[in-house]
Amino acid sequence: MVKMESTEEQDRKLVLEFCHLLEKSKQLFNGLRDLPQYGHRQWQAYFGRTFDVYTKLWKFQQQHRMVLDSKYGLKRWQIGEIASKIGQLYYHYYLRTSETNYLNEAYQFYAAIRGRAYYSRAAKEDRPDLMVKKLRYYARFIVVCLLLKKMKLVRELVTELEKQIQDYEPEDHLEWSLVLEEIKGFIKAEAAVAVLHADSNPIILSHRLSPLTTPPCERSPHMTLSLQEILIVGSACEQAKFSELTMDMFRMLQTLEREPTEAATNPLSMSHGLVHGHDASPAASRIPPYGVPGSKGYLENGRHYRDNPHKYLLYKPSISQLLVFLASGFKELPLGGALLLYMSADGCFSTTKHPEDYGYELGGLGTSVKRDSVDGGGLSCRGKSYKESHCLYPGDLYPFTRRPMFVIIDSDNSFVFQHIPRYFGQPLVVLMSPQDVPPAFQADVQHHGSLFTLFLHSPLTALCYICNVGDVPIHHWERCQTYVDRFITEASRLVTRCRIDEIEQGIGFIDSSYVQFFGDDFLRTLILRFVFCDVVLRLHRGFRGRHMRPRCEPQLPANELLEHPSLSHIVFQLASALDVRGHFSEGPECD
Repeated sequence: MVKMESTEEQDRKLVLEFCHLLEKSKQLFNGLRDLPQYGHRQWQAYFGRTFDVYTKLWKFQQQHRMVLDSKYGLKRWQIGEIASKIGQLYYHYYLRTSETNYLNEAYQFYAAIRGRAYYSRAAKEDRPDLMVKKLRYYARFIVVCLLLKKMKLVRELVTELEKQIQDYEPEDHLEWSLVLEEIKGFIKAEAAVAVLHADSNPIILSHRLSPLTTPPCERSPHMTLSLQEILIVGSACEQAKFSELTMDMFRMLQTLEREPTEAATNPLSMSHGLVHGHDASPAASRIPPYGVPGSKGYLENGRHYRDNPHKYLLYKPSISQLLVFLASGFKELPLGGALLLYMSADGCFSTTKHPEDYGYELGGLGTSVKRDSVDGGGLSCRGKSYKESHCLYPGDLYPFTRRPMFVIIDSDNSFVFQHIPRYFGQPLVVLMSPQDVPPAFQADVQHHGSLFTLFLHSPLTALCYICNVGDVPIHHWERCQTYVDRFITEASRLVTRCRIDEIEQGIGFIDSSYVQFFGDDFLRTLILRFVFCDVVLRLHRGFRGRHMRPRCEPQLPANELLEHPSLSHIVFQLASALDVRGHFSEGPECD
């Protein structure tokens, strides 16, 4: 009898301990939303404590499952909810650190919830809030799969989500139907060009940076800068989006990441157990604190580096939010680090006839501006003589040019950013999109994502798109990709050659800013893909007029680079290989 009471007492203590861990985990998780979204050190310790508690909770429910089932009444959906919270932790850790391995860990937990059907009985619980959690789980899982380019699974999840919405009919049924349509529209827009297997099934290609896709570079002592902080801003009004991620943002964030590695040693890694049949979880102390200056990365000349630059993603921010995040990235820059600002936005246009202040009188970019039906669909700031408050003007960037800065502007008012002065003598490059596209492409690029960003993301996809090539067999794609690679290699050689000629002979001038940025893999990739975009659009018959070509400041040399015969020749060869030679101006015959 005494022994039985002792067992019951032990079980009671186990249940109390579980309840304590569960409540503590909820408190810490709810506190995450109160953490500042910018900076690094402010949130790192809190995330560590949260991971630690969830590690204990996860292990505890594994080790004492029988007791919790019988004495606490632990249900499968409750286990699923814990796993879902851990998946969210990993996803938000990825957002804060830009380390793609954490995205894989989020995927592992979300996939296990689906594989083990933790939410399968949610509809029978007669709890509307539980079904909403299940729908939110689907939406979050879809975002992670989109970012990992698991498009087949994305389509399966969308079908399942649609069935759940139809069967359950939640109170906010209309809102969930809109979410569903948003996802479907995003998937359709993302597939700009289909690459096909021999059996005509599409192949999903990754466009993150890898050792095979990193452009070659002849190093020099002047290549001193490393991309460390990135601000990606999406404010285009009518562009396809999902979960505060526009198509341009989606493409650019992948362009600025390396391919995730297969093996990752992370705190609650599902690869150590759950999806392989048992539930072991490594200790939370194994969290590698990526993204915290001074705590991870290799040292070179006394400077810390990450695998990926740290990113902020901002969807239609207010101007005050944008400037705060810019200031935070500026503050966090280490010695030898560079800051990149990417903005995809509609233009705010000036009516000043004789502008004197290029910083504010030429217009700028709408940040959180809404469409105004009164002026025929233009931005609400269009046609107004006063300055729009929610508009980023070139002059707003002047203070941040105290540190090395790389700016990409994708807008129909991009050229106003070509006059930013270098008051502080720091490296500064501005890449600007064409301000217009041929009428045949206008409707598509407005909704499906910008052509300029597509060139920076996947040059071959962009070229196929402007030549109306909707699908390409994989063997043909790979052959055409060799021409793109040859172009990038040749352009890299010409950039380096320009610098050598300038030093030795005083000709072929290329601004030192490009040389200093050129040593960074990501920035070199962007510069060379910009060159590809400029050369292709200059040769394409459909893109006539200077406003249909990109610009850059400082200007890149024309004869020695942008109009060099060797680059034009490769584009003509590529066009012939795709059987679209007729889209391009006359040039030398290609083999």
